[in-house]
Amino acid sequence: MTSQLTVWAPNRTTVQTLLDGHLLDMTRDGEWWALPQPVEDGQRYQFVLDGGNPLPDPRSRYQPEGVHGPSQVYVPREPAPWDGLDLKGRVLYEMHIGTFTEQGTFTAAIDRLDDLVELGVEAVEVMPVAQIPGTRGWGYDGVDLYATQNTYGGPASFQQFIDAAHAKGLGVILDVVYNHLGPEGNYLAEFGPYFNHHHPTPWGDAVNFDGDGNEPVRQFVIDNAHQWLVEYGVDGLRLDAVHALVDGSETHILAELSTKVAEWSTQIGRPLTLIAESDLNQPDMVTPVGVTEGSRGMTMQWDDDIHHSLHAFFTGETDGYYSDFGTAETLAKAFTKVFVHDGGWSSFREQNWGAPVDPNSTHYDAASFVSFFEDHDQVGNRTAGDRPGHNGADPNIQAAAAALYLLGPFTPMIFMGEEWAASTPFPFFSDLGPDLGPMVTTGRRQEFEKMGWQGVIPDPQSVTTFKSAQLNWAERREPDHAHMLAWYQTLLDIRSSLHQRSSHDLSSTSMETPSPDAVVMRRPGVTVIASRSEVPVTVSDLPENPSSTLVMGHQKVTETWITLTCPGCVVIVA
Repeated sequence: MTSQLTVWAPNRTTVQTLLDGHLLDMTRDGEWWALPQPVEDGQRYQFVLDGGNPLPDPRSRYQPEGVHGPSQVYVPREPAPWDGLDLKGRVLYEMHIGTFTEQGTFTAAIDRLDDLVELGVEAVEVMPVAQIPGTRGWGYDGVDLYATQNTYGGPASFQQFIDAAHAKGLGVILDVVYNHLGPEGNYLAEFGPYFNHHHPTPWGDAVNFDGDGNEPVRQFVIDNAHQWLVEYGVDGLRLDAVHALVDGSETHILAELSTKVAEWSTQIGRPLTLIAESDLNQPDMVTPVGVTEGSRGMTMQWDDDIHHSLHAFFTGETDGYYSDFGTAETLAKAFTKVFVHDGGWSSFREQNWGAPVDPNSTHYDAASFVSFFEDHDQVGNRTAGDRPGHNGADPNIQAAAAALYLLGPFTPMIFMGEEWAASTPFPFFSDLGPDLGPMVTTGRRQEFEKMGWQGVIPDPQSVTTFKSAQLNWAERREPDHAHMLAWYQTLLDIRSSLHQRSSHDLSSTSMETPSPDAVVMRRPGVTVIASRSEVPVTVSDLPENPSSTLVMGHQKVTETWITLTCPGCVVIVA
């Protein structure tokens, strides 16, 4: 198969293609350059700007030798037939390809998809696969946004993974990063004004969405989304840290993207989903474009307040950004109001934060918000990458938190390994060059000191740190891990059985706080009573004629009352 090489380089006098060792002139058409002759699948090439050093293609689909090497032509094949999946309210599963298996490849991950189906997962959310420097990393320092990480298997393997997931009924969500690029191997500025120096960010100049020459940059992002959603066949994109997108244009890049995605969905005849990671606590994010001045049209957004409420309540940690959380009342507010910070004071941010969610909105509902107890950030951005169940924590604590968020009204997301209380941590790891690598190691330590978090910090650059994060699938058969896995499977079975009757209407969920250490969540068809302590608490207002009652921990259960005597929970299915 053949394709045409083009590149945007508005300020260059000459542009050439180094194709399989041969230097060929490109022809100019306005701000774009094109190679007159077609190129074939598998050929390697680089661009030479004004006689300088050969550089990879900004739109390269494959970098077989990494971010500094030549690009390789890849022509995507047609995705396998798939009707698609409406992802709102579905059970999501976040995974990192490099540590999901020992092999760390798409091919190896395919072999584990049946385990996720058996668990009750309905869609996998894959952490970024855009090409990063080195051989390992989380993926958020990608610099070739169109290319698929070579160590995972490249674009052909990724398409095989997508088709395999679809064949098993699983949707596929891809995590993409449009708010910044990594520092190593980032050659975009050599080609044109991809960045705006008027908007500094923690990662350098912001992506140029609103400065001079921004239109091709905006199209660069739109076309990237089209590649993943339409050409490769993924079902949704998770957009990293959209609060860091700087765009003063009349039409915000997120609003433009959501409008385009809706058009593509109509054209191809299957649902397409956009999920925003945002810490702004603004319901405008999931409000259709045009309804309000700041509406962005996202399908869903991650809800950190739900996570923080669960984590702080069940672990007792209230330092750093957990400072406004930790009580039964804040947990109850998160599950009934969505945001704890909904316009009031945030002590961590030292200002009023967020806006209230309208429970009667016709534009969004509870399923528009993604809930979780673990995710890559909240585990990985701890000193040791430790999970809530580590460091001697009572496993019934995790079981109780899982019962709340998996049976709650939101769209739940499980982090890989969480379902069996994996012993493996998920620390931050990277493989940057000798100039940047030591800076990352030092920067992580300074960041944790600033947050007031103590403990031994694994060196992100060490191979050992990376390998420590690789899941040990064999431990699922060990009694304690098998017990937790069975609990998660049972909870998801209950969720599935309630799906037809369950409402995502926010008003359908109530939360009671019978003691400072316990909460009661009542929803159509299910009641969850959860406790974090050994202080007894009795709940007597129970559903009549339950079909089943599930207990985690040594609790006292009768037909008319339940007393929780230790950390854990009781799930009553009506």
